[in-house]
Amino acid sequence: MTSAGFIGLGAMGAPMAANLHRAGALAALWNRTTDKARALADELNVTVADTPAALAQQVDVILLCVSADADVLAMIEALEPGLRPGQVVIDHSTVQPQTAQTAAERLAAQGVDFLDAPVSGGVEGARRGTLALMVGGEAGVLDRVRPLLEALGQRIEHMGPVGSGQATKAVNQIMAAGINQAVTEALAFAGAHGLPLEKVIEVVGAGAAGNWFLSHRGPGMTQGSFEPGFRLALHHKDLTICQAMAGALGVELPLVEKTLEDYRRLLQAGCGEEDISALYREKRRLFEPGG
Repeated sequence: MTSAGFIGLGAMGAPMAANLHRAGALAALWNRTTDKARALADELNVTVADTPAALAQQVDVILLCVSADADVLAMIEALEPGLRPGQVVIDHSTVQPQTAQTAAERLAAQGVDFLDAPVSGGVEGARRGTLALMVGGEAGVLDRVRPLLEALGQRIEHMGPVGSGQATKAVNQIMAAGINQAVTEALAFAGAHGLPLEKVIEVVGAGAAGNWFLSHRGPGMTQGSFEPGFRLALHHKDLTICQAMAGALGVELPLVEKTLEDYRRLLQAGCGEEDISALYREKRRLFEPGG
């Protein structure tokens, strides 16, 4: 069995690492917050590496799940002293395609392969091992590590060369923004008309407008609960990536711009750690006097 190490134990990374452990592949962990790494390591009975480089020395495959472009490149730099030819680094973060390409170039100089493999499916998918993985890199490298990735997701799709996984994730994040806009606005509209929201969700969800977000987030948001499955601050970050990618093509995406505008107000109100369904707060304001 290929041995794996996992770096980045946030809301997505921790359950992903646990699924690798259940598959018998996880050998070591590292996290910037040491206490979080030690707590999970004690639970899973695996090693906490002292540094990313020390983790790299122990495993065949290194998986990353961190927050931003600078974090990914910092981890690549931190790994380099412990790397050896033939290893594979898989990045599950959501970053710019160019960042993935830069990481791949740096690792190739050491004979290390790289895949950008962002995921979709939320915290629920991470816990259940049912994520969708969109992968950029060499198909042969993906074939080598596919058995490992099958512990994380149900759909593992090769999208093209390095950076293609991140470009596909940008498509996903634009769609997620549109769905969030539609569902939160529609439910606020329903509430303004005095409709029983639980029944609205059930009947609309059974028809052509039914979708995952409505059925999984609708009940909570209409009751004022915004426990994160996907944090608003992270989606804001991802949409700025989409904005930059569109800008490079000389295009402005109205849906992305509107969602960023709405998210900025919610971030200023201290809602960044809530689920993206917190957009419902903004939509309800439309129906208030003076809204």
